[in-house]
Amino acid sequence: MNAKVWLVGAGPGDPELLTLKAVRALGEADVVLIDDLVNDAVLEHCPGARIIAVGKRGGCRSTPQAFIHRLMLRYARQGKCVVRLKGGDPCIFGRGGEEAQWLREHGVEVELVNGITAGLAGATQCDIPLTLRGIARGVTLVTAHTQDGSSLNWQALAQTGTTLVVYMGVAKLSEIREQLLAGGLAANTPVAMIENASLPHQRDCRSDLASMEADASAFQLKSPAILVIGAVAGAAELAASPPTFAQACAL
Repeated sequence: MNAKVWLVGAGPGDPELLTLKAVRALGEADVVLIDDLVNDAVLEHCPGARIIAVGKRGGCRSTPQAFIHRLMLRYARQGKCVVRLKGGDPCIFGRGGEEAQWLREHGVEVELVNGITAGLAGATQCDIPLTLRGIARGVTLVTAHTQDGSSLNWQALAQTGTTLVVYMGVAKLSEIREQLLAGGLAANTPVAMIENASLPHQRDCRSDLASMEADASAFQLKSPAILVIGAVAGAAELAASPPTFAQACAL
């Protein structure tokens, strides 16, 4: 039988943000391998499927990636419809690319289904446009957590002129702050720190680059959270003082 796995993005948490294609894949699933950050309400779309938790969380006991690979391969070769259900989008810090490559190397067909990523949903819920004509001509998505423990070139990122959306950055606020300041980003650059994006208990803390570490501590910011760094994080102030015609035309 033809072996196939669906790599499906469940979005950041709000079950209403699922795509129609994700709902269809879940409805056809025999087996669903689910991440920790997926809202259980999503499972209403696959009532007949076997649910296997294969979560990964920083600082917690996690399912080995090799074991997840073997599970997907085993059930796919049995002819079952397999859905690997991931929080956010499978190809934005979700290992979707490496899982798809591994499965294809083992003769398994893969179909990727996009999900809304937390950086986008969290910003939108806070009325923050990640791009804004005359203010921010692009957005850069980065993760502060790297496989080999190395640091990003934050000073180079400070020079991009784009909105920075940082995933998994709560434990590295001090480094991010110091390096972006060293790279020339202004101390008063607006920062939004958004916890539990799109969920009913979403919280956000507004700050600036100089004060974000202290404000996050006072706010008791916890993971999962994303950071939005750039002028757009002060969108309320921007609305009160929109860009001039000349500034808008500069883009």
